[in-house]
Amino acid sequence: MPWDSPTARAAACAQDDGPSCVMEITDVAPVAVRQRIRGRARLAGRLTAVRDDERARYERLLAERHPGHSPAYAEADRPTWMLVRLETDEVSVDDLWGAGRAAPAAVGAAEPDPVARHEAELLQHLHTAHGDQVRGLADLLGERGAAAGPAVREVVREVVQEVVREVVPLALDRFGLRLRCTAEGGRTFDVRFDFPEPVNGTGELRYAMHTLFAAAAG
Repeated sequence: MPWDSPTARAAACAQDDGPSCVMEITDVAPVAVRQRIRGRARLAGRLTAVRDDERARYERLLAERHPGHSPAYAEADRPTWMLVRLETDEVSVDDLWGAGRAAPAAVGAAEPDPVARHEAELLQHLHTAHGDQVRGLADLLGERGAAAGPAVREVVREVVQEVVREVVPLALDRFGLRLRCTAEGGRTFDVRFDFPEPVNGTGELRYAMHTLFAAAAG
């Protein structure tokens, strides 16, 4: 953050406990849908300044993650930006899967979903280039899905006895695909299709999506 901001000065002057901080993160679907916000996360804790003996490591990390926000130095050799970190005490999430809390240590140790980095472009691609196939998945939500064999029923999390007029890909992760459906009466609901197995990369994801589309095609 800017070196001369009140928050940076407070963090720099703090000896033990820095100023309290709450970071709120909103997850917005990359495809236009009704109720586009998919979830919110809240991280609460305190801000502490990154000291000189740790600065090089955090600068490298920041340059890797956000190349455009490197803490550059001005001509007078005074830093224009100050590195601070959030010492997290509490993490809560409210999203498509439900609401709950998580231990900060567990969040820090968690491995990122291998699909997350490409999720936005993949959902947009599904919506624009494979819209018919995505809409075809709605055929698995009614009587056909209920009467299908175990191989089809295993990838469908719920059966909906309504006529669906619009289907939009909403979320994608290593475990499956979530769609937002709009019924003829205007009701909006989500349905999730689980992959046969969790995927570990784009190659396995391609095969998993093919399995879903093949099930819909019959």
